Amino acid sequence: MLGNQSAFNEVVTLRQAKKLIQCMAHEQSFLLLSAPGIGKSEVVYEAAREAGLVCRSLLGTQIAPEDVSGIPRIVGERSVFCPPRILLPERPEPFCLFLDELPACAPDVQKAFYSLLLERRLGEHALPPGTWVVAAGNRLQDRALVRAMSSALVNRVTILQIRHDVDEWLGWAQRAGIRQEIRSFITTVPDALMRPVPADPVPFSTPRAWSLLSRALDLAHKGGILTNETRRALAFGRVSPEDAAVFCALAEESIGPVQPLERYIREPDLLPKGESARWFLLDCIRQFVRDGRADAMPPRVINRFLRSLSEEHQLILITDMIEKWGELGADKAMYELLFKVAAA
Repeated sequence: MLGNQSAFNEVVTLRQAKKLIQCMAHEQSFLLLSAPGIGKSEVVYEAAREAGLVCRSLLGTQIAPEDVSGIPRIVGERSVFCPPRILLPERPEPFCLFLDELPACAPDVQKAFYSLLLERRLGEHALPPGTWVVAAGNRLQDRALVRAMSSALVNRVTILQIRHDVDEWLGWAQRAGIRQEIRSFITTVPDALMRPVPADPVPFSTPRAWSLLSRALDLAHKGGILTNETRRALAFGRVSPEDAAVFCALAEESIGPVQPLERYIREPDLLPKGESARWFLLDCIRQFVRDGRADAMPPRVINRFLRSLSEEHQLILITDMIEKWGELGADKAMYELLFKVAAA
């Protein structure tokens, strides 16, 4: 049995997986594996739609072996298995067969898929030429009630480990009409797009969770009930608590779309007046500087930015980073700050 799926490396993004599916799923079966909520199902539907194929899906946790192999009937003196219509439509046209939650199937159901995945056959019936067979599911380490897959099943599919990509998601989110404040928040805090699966059954941030939160906020706004309280209830009910707290604080202070961090350094007057939003952006700027993304900015801009801040905010920014700010040419501002603090 294949028990340690974490041994695989996450190697492709959703966009790359879609291209692979469109290129070879008519001959080879794929199994997409990832943490919950990345968007595996959506990318399979999108790939099929772009290829002009109808996508028929089976949910692995809700089927029995006979739902795959079919039910026998007597024809003359022999029994013939009649495959289900969803797997073998009457019209012999190619389609996309999507086996969702395949790793969560019972062992007997997984076994029933063997010939379908490898030979594109259901007993004596062959799938229409050009039909795709694509499966998806979560990994054992995701605590998503999946089962260990047999080596026989694994050897019949190409396993694609899927990783999330922030830029890909932001491009999709704009096309899909995800709310501006959510896209702006993820742009500023990319780690918030996908958090690790928590040990306890509590909400956590995933691309799917942010998409559903956006829709919930749209519905609340349309219904005239979007207040700070309802926003917090919806956010804390969908995404990780640390992300919900910051997201709601920014929304409540109405700072508008978050600007690129470099712009706040060049134009410090753009920093929000509210304490929560201001602290959040200064922390982001601190990481921005730590990562070396401000290295090309002129020393006069760096000094002007630091001087525009309160002593408390300056101390927070330069703590443990004096050498880094010195490399940016902030010696003058830091000397002035030291003089003020020592004189106080």
